Formats: sequence, structure tokens, C-alpha cells
Amino acid sequence: MADSSSVTALLRAHAAGDEGAFDRLLPLVYEELRKVARRQLRRGGGARPLVTTELVHEAYLKLAAQEGLRLEDRQHLLAVSALAMRQVIVGYVRARSTLKRGAGLAPTELDEDAAATQARAEWLLDLDRALERLRARDGQLASIVELRFFAGMSEQETAEALGLSLRSAQRAWMRARAWLRTELEGGAKEAGS
Repeated sequence: MADSSSVTALLRAHAAGDEGAFDRLLPLVYEELRKVARRQLRRGGGARPLVTTELVHEAYLKLAAQEGLRLEDRQHLLAVSALAMRQVIVGYVRARSTLKRGAGLAPTELDEDAAATQARAEWLLDLDRALERLRARDGQLASIVELRFFAGMSEQETAEALGLSLRSAQRAWMRARAWLRTELEGGAKEAGS
């Protein structure tokens, strides 16, 4: 794990306009970003749309391209990186889903692995849509899901990242999971009707 004070110093330098600070930051947190990427790719299930290194690099490019990006500390960087990774994966899954719906290609035989992979991709897109609805309703709950589920932060790390007490973060995580479960089950029932 990178020295938190070094990471914070580079984040402050970046915020102050040091263009090279963000590039110097990457080696300090690279292994942590790879862990976040592996976790997200495992949740994707089935055939991997990307490999860990590609996902880390795509997320880094996405963050580096953002004007005025302000990151507070290591946990904030990991949380924002996890969100960027989720966006990369969802974008990739959407592009692949478009291709699988035809896009002018000849039909192919359906096998069980392909069906399972497609079902997992659809679940990921449903989760992304539900998370955006949650963000519109309660941004803090959506942030807790991103930190816990996508970034893999512990309850304590999530509480610290959001400036909450541990108990408040735990209660919010329970509410967020219940809300998402209801949303995702409701969407599945509507699709099956």
C-alpha cells in the first residue's frame, strides 16, 4: 500500500496545477488500482471483457483527461477510480450488447456459456441503471454502493471516505442494498411479465 501522505501530497500538487503529479501518482497506487480492477472484473462474470491492466489504464486515461479533477486523499482516489472503471466496463458491455443484437452480423449458435455471459452483462447494465436511479434519489447511498461494492472498501474505509460514523455508514449500506435488491428484482419481474 502506498504511503498515504505521499499520495495526498501528489494529489494536492495536481490540484495546484502540477501536471506531472498525476503521472507520478500512478506508480504509488498501481497495485491498489489493480485490486479494484480485478474485483470489478470478477463481478462481471463469464468471459472477461477486459483484462486488469487494460481496465486500470482505461480508468487512468479517463481520470487524467478530466479538467479540474479534485481528489482529497488515497481513499477518494480509489473511489473515483472505481467509478471510472465501472463506467469503462459498462461502456464496453453496452458496445458488446449492441453487437450481439445483430449490428448486421450473421446469426451464431447459442451456447450455454454465451447465454450466461449475456445474462451477466444484462445484470450489470440493470445494476448500472438502478445505481443511477439511486444516485438521483440519494447520492450518498449511491456513493456507499460504489465504495463498498465496486471499490471493495471496508465499512470503516467507506465511513472515513464519506465523513460518516461507522454505524451511519453501516445503516446506509443496509438501506442501499435493500433498495437495490427491490429495484433489481422489480426490473426482473417486469421483464418476465
